[in-house]
Amino acid sequence: MAASAGPKAAAAGPSRAEFEAELKSLVQAHEQSSANERCVECAACERCRDCTFCKGSKALVRCHYCVDSQRCVDSTHCRASRDLVACNHCVACERCAQSSFLVRSIDCNGCTYCFGCVGLSRKDFHILNRPYDRSAYFALTARLARELGLG
Repeated sequence: MAASAGPKAAAAGPSRAEFEAELKSLVQAHEQSSANERCVECAACERCRDCTFCKGSKALVRCHYCVDSQRCVDSTHCRASRDLVACNHCVACERCAQSSFLVRSIDCNGCTYCFGCVGLSRKDFHILNRPYDRSAYFALTARLARELGLG
């Protein structure tokens, strides 16, 4: 839509076809851009903003020291993870938020020290959604990490 179309055109809004065409155009332009913005010492990253010391990642925002991750926001020291928000030291995790020290966990929120957990909220020291005491957790996860090649 032209910017000079006036208030009447703006009030009427785009038709469905115009909306779909413009949205498609915006998505294509976004996906074609690979430039990082305001990043410091990031290597082999694409479409990242305000990040520092990340490597091989895509579409991170305000992340630091993340590697091989995608679409994370406000996260640090995460590896091979996707769609994290405010997470720290997570490995191979997806769609987690406000969590730390997770490994191969999905859809966890407000958790710490979870390994292979799914859908937990505000839990600590869990493996496969089952609670463990602190010392047993570290002994078991050390062995699992070696066996799964996550060392």
